[in-house]
Amino acid sequence: MAERTLHGTGATPRSGVGTVVWYGRDISIPEPDDIEVEPEAEAQRFADAVDAARDELESEREATTERVGEDEAAVFDAHIQFLEDPTIEEAVKTAVNEGHPAPTAVDAAFGQHIERFEGMDGRMAERADDLRDVRDRLLRLLTDGERVDFSDLPDGSVVIAERLTPSDTAQLDPERVAGFATVTGGRTSHASIFARSLALPAVVGVGEDLTTVDSGAEVVIDGDDGTILVGPDDTERAAAAGGSGAAIVDETVTTTDGRHIEVAANIGQPAELEPAAERGADGVGLYRTEFLFLDREGPPSEDEQYEAIREALDAFPDGRVVVRTLDIGGDKRIPYLDLPDEENPFLGERGIRRSLDPDSDLFATQLRALLRAAADGAGDLAIMFPLVATVKELDAALDALDAAAADVEDCSADAVDIEVGVMIETPSAAFMADELAARVDFLSIGTNDLTQYVMAADRENERVGDLHDPTHPGVLRAIHRTVRAAHAEDAWVGLCGEMAGDPELTELLVGLGLDELSMSAVTIPEVKTAVSETEYSAASERADHARLAATRSEVHTTLDT
Repeated sequence: MAERTLHGTGATPRSGVGTVVWYGRDISIPEPDDIEVEPEAEAQRFADAVDAARDELESEREATTERVGEDEAAVFDAHIQFLEDPTIEEAVKTAVNEGHPAPTAVDAAFGQHIERFEGMDGRMAERADDLRDVRDRLLRLLTDGERVDFSDLPDGSVVIAERLTPSDTAQLDPERVAGFATVTGGRTSHASIFARSLALPAVVGVGEDLTTVDSGAEVVIDGDDGTILVGPDDTERAAAAGGSGAAIVDETVTTTDGRHIEVAANIGQPAELEPAAERGADGVGLYRTEFLFLDREGPPSEDEQYEAIREALDAFPDGRVVVRTLDIGGDKRIPYLDLPDEENPFLGERGIRRSLDPDSDLFATQLRALLRAAADGAGDLAIMFPLVATVKELDAALDALDAAAADVEDCSADAVDIEVGVMIETPSAAFMADELAARVDFLSIGTNDLTQYVMAADRENERVGDLHDPTHPGVLRAIHRTVRAAHAEDAWVGLCGEMAGDPELTELLVGLGLDELSMSAVTIPEVKTAVSETEYSAASERADHARLAATRSEVHTTLDT
């Protein structure tokens, strides 16, 4: 086949070369006339399939947490919610009672919702994949279909599909798979997010042209510029196999006019520490401690937490490790802590609110472990409190830290040199940034939650998916306000949301005045390169135009010029 290039959306700034393997679901749904239906029996089949699907999802959530990270694994919580959606459940039961077999009823009930989401734009359209994932899981269980085992793929496979669901993508092994491409999908889809976490080359949204690529063809997947090269020559194969994206930079970087920007890694599991260091991370900008509390019958001991933090500090002896204290509630649940069932958990008891009240003993234990780790050995530890909304909460957290220091030998404020910071995730924190910064050393902006709260748009709610975009002017103004207030109090400001890892937004973030950017390790070289190619004075001027825009489209027009 003659060489040709297909274009889509790059999901990961990496490239790979390999042999195409087409993947497609093949679920045979019996025709209603081919089966004698007993409504009670079909209803029971459906109930049994739901129970089995729930067990699978919980198991996959646990495995994905260990392999990819807690934030990425939260998608399976959303799948369980779809599985238990009363509207869908009622539609299935109605169809069964009308004489339809369970597989046909499931296909029809989910199909209505999938079609509705597919007709929408942006992130909302991409959520149709979540519904397909749940539907196909139920259909497989109802028809005794076999689960796809991606571990059987030959080494060097490039998976091509109409679409890949989160369950599909979570199974891909970067040691065996050279990349993937899909007909549909966007950069914010769960498949794309998983690809970045796995450092897997991926191009999505290629369109129907992708269907003309045959199994067995050799291709180069370039997840940086969003291209698929079919039939590459020896030079192109060697270039793709030899590496991708920007060169790894071990040193810290500055803009062309001398402004230093720290580029750090978000870490959700100890296994991510070494890859982050190898990718050139200056340190850890967000160390999530939730993994220590998951998949066990009780909380970790002080010694266990001490050892985990020491491991992180030892991995970056010359860098800073910012550890976020336990952040649960919302979409993060730990069964043995008996979290309340709240109508809107994202607006309920989560983050620092739990640490200061029902989980105060756990909080004290964690603070003692952190202080011990900081006092013992190399590495600079910073402690960060999540979801602070008021000065009163911060003062109480600081008091708890002082009390923990008094309980630990040689851990007085004078003996242990640690930085203390606050996550800016709520509009209140952004408005009160000056008062918060006056009490701490740094602020770290979590754009995933900040966007959700500024835009009043649940990041897991497909109906408002287009609003959950950190480049909306309202979010940019909250970021700018936070940076300006913190700098006035001599506090530094970082950003650790998904936004930080997008090289196309690096110039904007540098221009807004951020001192540190923290992200998944895979994009660190690209962001460092983008920083080193940015002129701060020009970026600042462009960022001012962007934040003062009236609409998101105006923001992107400014960024594209």
